[in-house]
Amino acid sequence: MLAVEVFCYGVLMLYMTRLCVALHVLHGQQLALDPTVTGDHHTLSSTKAGDGLPIKNAPTETTVSHHHIPHNAPCFVDDIFAALREGVGSDGELTNGSMTLFGICTAFHNSSSSDLLELAKETSRSQRNGFMMHPAGVPVAEEDESGTLMLTFDLPQSSLSNAKPVLIWAFESPLSGGDLDVTFTSQSLQPNTQSVCISGETQYILLTGRTSEDNIHQKWRISVEAKSPDMKQRLKYALIGEKSGSNISLIPLLLFYVELTTDTRHVSGSSSRTFSFLCEMKRFLGDLLPQEHPQSPPLQLDSLQSLPPLKIGLSSSEILLAGLINSTAPTVFSFSSRGSIFQGHHGELALSPPLLEELKERLQQTVVQIQEVIRAEDIGHRATERLKRLKELSVFPKKEPAAGESQYCAFLLLKALQTVARAYEVQRGLRATRADLHNPVRSNSCGLKSLTVSLEKHVIGPNNANINNCHGSCTFPLLNGNNHAVILNSHIENTEDVDERAPCCVPVAYEALEVVDLNEHGTYLSIKPDMVAQKCGCR
Repeated sequence: MLAVEVFCYGVLMLYMTRLCVALHVLHGQQLALDPTVTGDHHTLSSTKAGDGLPIKNAPTETTVSHHHIPHNAPCFVDDIFAALREGVGSDGELTNGSMTLFGICTAFHNSSSSDLLELAKETSRSQRNGFMMHPAGVPVAEEDESGTLMLTFDLPQSSLSNAKPVLIWAFESPLSGGDLDVTFTSQSLQPNTQSVCISGETQYILLTGRTSEDNIHQKWRISVEAKSPDMKQRLKYALIGEKSGSNISLIPLLLFYVELTTDTRHVSGSSSRTFSFLCEMKRFLGDLLPQEHPQSPPLQLDSLQSLPPLKIGLSSSEILLAGLINSTAPTVFSFSSRGSIFQGHHGELALSPPLLEELKERLQQTVVQIQEVIRAEDIGHRATERLKRLKELSVFPKKEPAAGESQYCAFLLLKALQTVARAYEVQRGLRATRADLHNPVRSNSCGLKSLTVSLEKHVIGPNNANINNCHGSCTFPLLNGNNHAVILNSHIENTEDVDERAPCCVPVAYEALEVVDLNEHGTYLSIKPDMVAQKCGCR
């Protein structure tokens, strides 16, 4: 058995396994992970009814599905807690968006909405203290005649008493092909029967279980039924995943939480603060950056030419950090290690007082600029709240010297905000270019056009890069042409020499791409030169 001491690694191992369940592990305890989980399907014989549920037709076959967790989802569980925390509006009630997000049926009264509200408020109050998880396999069975799916959760012994269990199912991808109305029934659930309404905007399903009063070994059996016959097969594909190319896949998490007293509440350490900051920054970039979906395959950053990587930390030179603080080059934040290492990532800077003051001023100016972007683009209240939380996680104390970790987070926040500001500046420039298309001379002449490429999945953000490209004709008068292009163009026009290549519209100036790589050795800056086309000319 592999022992892992960090809380979120167990959750990420859970994400690697499509049908896994999670229980809590208190801070400081070890999380035991079964190294025998593979990507295989296993078939077992099963006729025993569990949890007191009546079964009219005993299932003849149980399918157990295990899938490897992708290493590129370090914020998977943090995203769930963020969705819970953000589910409550300013009036203290659930927002309509959060009800849809968690599959709450709004057409009729059910207890799920009040349970979600309680969990959301507890998450916001405790900042995840008192929440614990542990993975376990989940076999899935189907009855012969009725077609009812049976889920069996074989849960290991828990040391917790009076813990409140909540089963949260996470969608790997949005539901397509129509909505699903589903009923879950089990004596392990409270109430025993719970309804869920799944739409294309649903990311999680929330089911509440009975409070555990002892620490004995438990086995949950839950029957799952779709409310109409045409939904049954789609539901089976979602839970078992037997159909090749199935467009939906569910990842279950069994979450327990307990109310902790003041003297036992764990205060998060600095590494968890950095982790929370990085995940919040990932969500913030996802909210604000213009969303484009290029058709090209993801670009592997390691395949590009690069200058030698520079370590960002306590030993970084003032010249390097000053240059980065004042740089306007686009920045990509990447990680190249497992989620467990990312969760424990920690960084510090030791800026001189003058450079620290410059960082503060630049950050304040850029924050104001981004706030104006949020208002002008009508991005929404959530982006404002996330920006506020990022500022809180990287705030400098007013009287005491700023800690090294605060300087580190503030530096990364500045680079992230500079990237967002630049993206909207480029977008405004492209709008102005498109507005000038009514001029036939300008519309066909050599000029800069937007070109967005997809980056590899191992990035916190942005997931795309606008590298631009040059398009248009190079006829007289030439745009930004040199002597060679002018003479070449004149020669071709006067001699009608068809064998000579005419001047082409090509990039003549580039900008580098800065990649901040977070890995097990620390934080590194990698500069990819000549990455983004800035100016076009005829050559």
